[in-house]
Amino acid sequence: MALRQIVTVYDTDSAVLLQAAARVRDFGPSLHQLLDDMLETMRKAPGVGLAAPQIGIGQRIAVIEYPEDEDDPEHTQRVYEIINPEIIKKKGTDIGQEGCLSMPGLAADVERATQIVVKAQDRNGKEIRIKAYDWLARIFQHEIDHLHGVLMTDKAAKVYKLVQAENGEADVVPIEAVPDFHAAATPV
Repeated sequence: MALRQIVTVYDTDSAVLLQAAARVRDFGPSLHQLLDDMLETMRKAPGVGLAAPQIGIGQRIAVIEYPEDEDDPEHTQRVYEIINPEIIKKKGTDIGQEGCLSMPGLAADVERATQIVVKAQDRNGKEIRIKAYDWLARIFQHEIDHLHGVLMTDKAAKVYKLVQAENGEADVVPIEAVPDFHAAATPV
């Protein structure tokens, strides 16, 4: 496994974050290596999800790691590897605050469905379906948005700048205007 460089909206090669990713057709060893690298990169960042465009690869691939039991997160981490995902069912809505590895220093209030069903393929090309609720549903929607070239700020009701509070904790300060990273991106 190898760590990959995470592309941010501030990088000169950030256009990959704003483009729709291509469908994966080859489920061979190179895909398996990429999935392993993505998982290691996400954990090191640290994050709970990572889409291939976030490491400069325009393919419909994402990894997510989330505890099945929130009361015992250390021992119940579940890894989701989703290739060519699509959301086939949505229910309910809620606004919640999100962060993004490709948007360091920012957080956003984003409205998302509270229950979803995702159809995707696993690392071997087998079709899978995943039901996700609440925070896990939010993570899936965030990562799948990346595969469509959509950033959290594109859907944000409000955007915040993360700042260091006096007590050492992270705090958020509202930003008046939602940044338009699409306008600043350099085309590939």
